[in-house]
Amino acid sequence: MDWLAGILITFLLSAWDTLREMAPYILFGFLVAGVLSVVIRQETVERHLGGRGIGSVIKAALFGVPLPLCSCGVIPVAASLRRHGASEGATTSFLISTPQTGVDSILVTLSLLGPVFAVFRPIVSFASGLFGGALVTLFGSGKSSDEYARPSCVGECCTGCEKGNAVSRALKYGFVTLPGDLNRALLVGVAIAGLIAAIVPDDYFATFLGGGIVSMLIMMALGIPVYVCATASVPIAAALIAKGVSPGAALVFLMTGPATNAATITTVWRIMGKRVAALYIGTVAASAIAAGLLLDYIFSTLQIPAFSGMPAMIPGIIKTAGAVLLLGVLFTSFFRADSRMLAVP
Repeated sequence: MDWLAGILITFLLSAWDTLREMAPYILFGFLVAGVLSVVIRQETVERHLGGRGIGSVIKAALFGVPLPLCSCGVIPVAASLRRHGASEGATTSFLISTPQTGVDSILVTLSLLGPVFAVFRPIVSFASGLFGGALVTLFGSGKSSDEYARPSCVGECCTGCEKGNAVSRALKYGFVTLPGDLNRALLVGVAIAGLIAAIVPDDYFATFLGGGIVSMLIMMALGIPVYVCATASVPIAAALIAKGVSPGAALVFLMTGPATNAATITTVWRIMGKRVAALYIGTVAASAIAAGLLLDYIFSTLQIPAFSGMPAMIPGIIKTAGAVLLLGVLFTSFFRADSRMLAVP
């Protein structure tokens, strides 16, 4: 029983350390996401992306990288873009770049994986969205599917029917709506990270996931069928890297998991057809492999340690207070009525 107690203690300490490291950054990310949710409205997105040509594809990828949306929000906004005249390319670009990252996940990546990873990840998100949108523009069906392109989310985060002034709406989105969307996934991600640290020996994955295209393909096979949100996947990736997985292989998991969930693929199939859906999946897969190989090359060439989180710049007391506050925000969100429901068209 002593070994079991040791594993449990290691699990709890590892999970707590992970939570402490990411808490100040994710709380700040919640605040920034709340501000962006007020500043960048769905109508603004539609106005800029509701057109055709490569310009709208570029704008769609740029909008998608930082844009804060609830998990149900990406799909109806993309459908609404299509209904308002956005091209297949712009819609695909938005759907690829948006779920891969966001202001909160960028900050969590900075805290757990370091500045190189934090800068590289949104760049790749933008590039993959641009690449996918361009491919669909060139080889897509070119058909309209307005019959299916109707927004299906009726929550406040999608309809623009929020009440109150800008400050209250920003705080509500950042510390109520967004945590309610991430709570389960984020806590499960931290728990999985703690479990990996407790039961997996050091460098266990180094022999077969330590780099190269085979490791990328294995992580892609894991990431494509399993949905993990952009923020909650970061502690899992950090734990895998600590056990020998290469940064590039971890990036493949971070890209394919959030961007290839069944709901998004089904939506792409319905509103733009099977050819665009195939291009969508192929773009995410090819971009993830290429980006993973490039990131491993960068880490190797610059001789950066694979596990290179932020140095101890934030005092320990602040990290502890942030972790307690973050837990309070997340657990409180479990007890709030969830008004963000998906209506069947």
